[in-house]
Amino acid sequence: METVRLDRRYTYADYYRWDDGKRYELVDGQAYLMEPAPAWGHQGVSVELEYQIKAYLKGRPERMYHAPFDVRLNADAGDDTVLQPDIVVFCDSSKLSGTGCIGAPDMVVEILSPYTASRDNVLKFNRYLLAGVREYWIVDPDARSVQACVLNHGGYDVKVFTEADRVPVHILDGCVIDLAEVFE
Repeated sequence: METVRLDRRYTYADYYRWDDGKRYELVDGQAYLMEPAPAWGHQGVSVELEYQIKAYLKGRPERMYHAPFDVRLNADAGDDTVLQPDIVVFCDSSKLSGTGCIGAPDMVVEILSPYTASRDNVLKFNRYLLAGVREYWIVDPDARSVQACVLNHGGYDVKVFTEADRVPVHILDGCVIDLAEVFE
């Protein structure tokens, strides 16, 4: 078993061989240890978001998945980035492969924790934008808010919603998430 060191570069092939029982993300060859287990608040928010999205998707062709789920934004052989978003939605299931996907999901939801907040707000934000993720939500359980980023002409239009709001999911026409339920 290879010991994963956070001070060296890795490839997807390396990532795929790790079996130390820990979860990692890989960004430009840099390994990032994932939080051992999300806090109960994080889990509650995730479950409610999944429930509302899944209820909308019943009988529809779009698909939703939750972590652990490998997102490889680039199909290149030398790809050295693998992300583990909390929730992903696909309108095009041809991107699904093995334990995750190759190519940009249509929607990504990241739920902030003190351990991942800076990575979700900056590093992943830029990765998802460059890859063409059409909708990226950054959910802050502590602030009880959602930063909804919708791709528009190569940039994200960003709106912030609070617990009293109902948020439209732009990639799913007619799907609206009730944040009062999410942050209950």
